[in-house]
Amino acid sequence: MTLLQELESAVQAAVEHTGPAVVGLGRGWGVGSGVVVAPGRVLTNAHNLRQSETSVTFSDGRRASGRVLGSDPDLDVAIIEVETADVRPVRWPSSVESSSPASSAEGGPGDGAQARGGTGPVIGRAVLALGNPGGRGLRVTPGFVSSTARSFRGPRGRRISGAIEHTAPLPRGSSGGPLIEIDGDLIGINSVRVDGGLILAVPADEALRQRVEALGRGEEPERLRLGVALAPPRVARRLRRAVGLPERDGVLIRGVQEGSAAARAGLQRGDLIVAAAGAGIDRVDILYEALDAARAERTLELEILRGNDQRTVTVTF
Repeated sequence: MTLLQELESAVQAAVEHTGPAVVGLGRGWGVGSGVVVAPGRVLTNAHNLRQSETSVTFSDGRRASGRVLGSDPDLDVAIIEVETADVRPVRWPSSVESSSPASSAEGGPGDGAQARGGTGPVIGRAVLALGNPGGRGLRVTPGFVSSTARSFRGPRGRRISGAIEHTAPLPRGSSGGPLIEIDGDLIGINSVRVDGGLILAVPADEALRQRVEALGRGEEPERLRLGVALAPPRVARRLRRAVGLPERDGVLIRGVQEGSAAARAGLQRGDLIVAAAGAGIDRVDILYEALDAARAERTLELEILRGNDQRTVTVTF
């Protein structure tokens, strides 16, 4: 059998075995895709969902109304409840299925990169990406893993680590669809397109499996939130320079949500957060780490600059 014939057989097998589990969300190109991971459960990207309900279109053309059971924007995944009838769920890798459930519904984004113990896909491995953009029909494309240690920011700005970068091209509306190995095992959920047309996928590791099960039970992870819109340090330095203020490392508050922890603490638009829990902030991830560490005490001490005036603010959650 020639190489092209082997590729043809792999794609056809994916269409037959995994294709029926790939669904379209909403209507039109710009909505998204998803994949059946258990009876009555569809996994997709959190950024695909704007409301608590969405239209789900199956490969046979059947359309049903789905309800969002749980969403984790920090990992960019969500679970939808919908009648899946006799659709066979996508197959999780055996290393994930057989692993202990004592993991981390409360772990941080990307925590699962270590959970597979290095057994995930390697650079150069052949993969197939599937999507059903807005229910407009199944798409299957072949490609290769080009990197296994990438990261990207989720819808709320937190970094998702351990992402799988691959070369299988996908049309708009395919995010939320599965990335599978040639044997049909799920290895990721396609999430974002980066420079050069490469795709980044959230890895289908043990942490994701546990997160999916928790979301399916309606258990969304608790993370402390300031309730602010932020500008990164490079933007903050440029804006301070533009108004004649000395440059400082920090993240600039561009807006404060009414009634939020930040509003109660008196934080204002234009404040520059220069330290959190005593750690200087030269990137936004340090602030997120401080928020995660403050979950037990539910208070966080921030150093801010308001103009040239530096002050300490205690935020209570």
